Amino acid sequence: MQATPTEPNGAGSSQGGTAAPKLLFDVSGIDLNGIVVTKEAVEKWIPHRGHMSLLDGVVWHSEDHARGVAVKHVRHDEFWVAGHFPGRPMFPGVLMIETAAQFACYLFIVRKAVPTLAMFLRIESAAFRAQVVPGDTLYLLCNEIKRQKRRFISDIQGFVGDKITFDAQISGMTLE
Repeated sequence: MQATPTEPNGAGSSQGGTAAPKLLFDVSGIDLNGIVVTKEAVEKWIPHRGHMSLLDGVVWHSEDHARGVAVKHVRHDEFWVAGHFPGRPMFPGVLMIETAAQFACYLFIVRKAVPTLAMFLRIESAAFRAQVVPGDTLYLLCNEIKRQKRRFISDIQGFVGDKITFDAQISGMTLE
């Protein structure tokens, strides 16, 4: 991805008086074609299966699992394609958020060393910036900004090629 590098907090320079969306963190040193955690390994930690198992793998995560990059290959045969929208399928925004929430939950739970059910509680400041269509490879960034024993808050973002497709902040909690 040819993106403008950002500071860890997402700060970047503005162009023309308005701040262009920036990646949550610099991915230039990450091999986006690699997989460090497979779909099957992710499923050992989170309960999503079948059509609702949306992550295809984890590309990279920090040593402490507070940050990471995951991948979703948007396929032509997915359940939503025929109806959203006929003749011009677009990956629904709610599924973009769900995919990133699954990733945020994975990053949170894997540190507990025991699979635990976590659910997301809140979506804030969601913005959808570009379409995602069948054939696209959607990369998901997660940057955990607050962690407690049972709760977390993460900034999430998606990109395809050089376009940011969405960003939001989510909160989640385990059901221990």
